[in-house]
Amino acid sequence: MMNEEQTYHVPVLLNESIEGMNLQNGGIYVDVTFGGGGHSKEILRRMDGSSHLYSFDQDEDAEKNIVDDKRFTFVRSNFRYLYNFLRYYGVEQVDAILADLGVSSHHFDDSERGFSFRFDGKLDMRMNKRSGMTAADVVNTYEEERLANIFYLYGELKNSRKLASAIAKARSKQPIVTIGDFLDIVKPMFGREREKKELAKVFQALRIEVNQEMEALKEMLQAATEVLKPGGRLAVITYHSLEDRMVKNLMKTGNVEGKAVQDFFGNVQTPFKLVNNKVIVANEEEVSRNPRSRSAKLRIAEKK
Repeated sequence: MMNEEQTYHVPVLLNESIEGMNLQNGGIYVDVTFGGGGHSKEILRRMDGSSHLYSFDQDEDAEKNIVDDKRFTFVRSNFRYLYNFLRYYGVEQVDAILADLGVSSHHFDDSERGFSFRFDGKLDMRMNKRSGMTAADVVNTYEEERLANIFYLYGELKNSRKLASAIAKARSKQPIVTIGDFLDIVKPMFGREREKKELAKVFQALRIEVNQEMEALKEMLQAATEVLKPGGRLAVITYHSLEDRMVKNLMKTGNVEGKAVQDFFGNVQTPFKLVNNKVIVANEEEVSRNPRSRSAKLRIAEKK
């Protein structure tokens, strides 16, 4: 069982994030990114019998990792609906929320999901395979300017306009259906020495757009602000600058845009106080054991 879980997803900053949740007897906790269940299982292991854990995941593959425990409720939903589903279960306030925003290694290793340029297959990238548009829909139907904006904003690619132009030209001749089709178009846009890094950015940008990741994160963070009780903890692990900026802004100013509202004395009015002023990163041992932790940043805040 452990081998299956580890091939699905090795939890990043496990001890640091769960310690940051500050588990107490009788607490109500939420893991908004269940995935392989690594963080959730450790939370359950440390919880007492009167506590309860709600774990969210929109991916049907995550259901294979569900834990049989009366203290556990699995919610098959995007975490953007955190507020709605907690109300559905009669939960008004929670003691801590954990979010690991990394994409599971399971997704990158599944050629059918279309998340990785290492395999050929359908250009899909949906976290929820039951609904929504695919990456193929995006590259075939979005206007050229909109594509360029996506590559620039979500992939931070300097040649975003050239990429969008090449895609628009290619799709006018025939639809872009597979990862192979897509790579034939975009690979010539990059030098061989930086090809893998640049392609990773291209795929990241498409994945973020397909799954509306920035919009979903914004909604989840706003919901977390509402449902955390005073003294409750928010622990978030990020992997790229866009999501990290949103999390940092929320914790410092109370909103993802980072617009500080000050009182008469110039003090920033925010519902949070930082638990760790300095971002927590993986140590060398964890990075050597789990390379994906290299880019991970953990931020923890407490509701005032």
